[in-house]
Amino acid sequence: MTVLYVILGVIMVIGGFVCMASPVATLLYTGYYIGILMLVYGVLGIIRCAKYKGDVLDWVMNILALIVGIFALIRPGSTLVFDALMIFALAAYLVIQGVVHIVLAFKSKKVNSKWFWMLLVGIVSLVMGIYLFINKDVAAATVGMLIGICFIEAGISTITMALAIHDVKGRIKDIFH
Repeated sequence: MTVLYVILGVIMVIGGFVCMASPVATLLYTGYYIGILMLVYGVLGIIRCAKYKGDVLDWVMNILALIVGIFALIRPGSTLVFDALMIFALAAYLVIQGVVHIVLAFKSKKVNSKWFWMLLVGIVSLVMGIYLFINKDVAAATVGMLIGICFIEAGISTITMALAIHDVKGRIKDIFH
């Protein structure tokens, strides 16, 4: 499972740089990018939660990722309504992801030497989510770049979590309970 998460994280980071390199194309294909990556992220997260008895916040984050992924694949496109909804969904996801990572960082502090990185990623995610809520006009104008940054952040977060879980193998239950 760790290898799958590291691969997913690497794909998300690469996808983030691709989005940043071509923000106009990103805007046109936002639904597909978000749909595929969030769907995979959500499914893997739900599997991990079921396997390791994840807490409520972890379940919420992964179910939200799955819902956003399904929605994006059902309704891809670049209409103004869809873009605005995707910015809102992305902002909500980032806020929830930030809170979850901050909580998990503090919960894992005793058993995870990399807890600070999880905390840092959580703070960055939370700030980006709040920024998207507050500055919708700026977000709409730069959605391709923002999505790229979000994918890079989520990819690094996924890799960090996978490596942290791998480091604490037998004590994983302590992190999520």
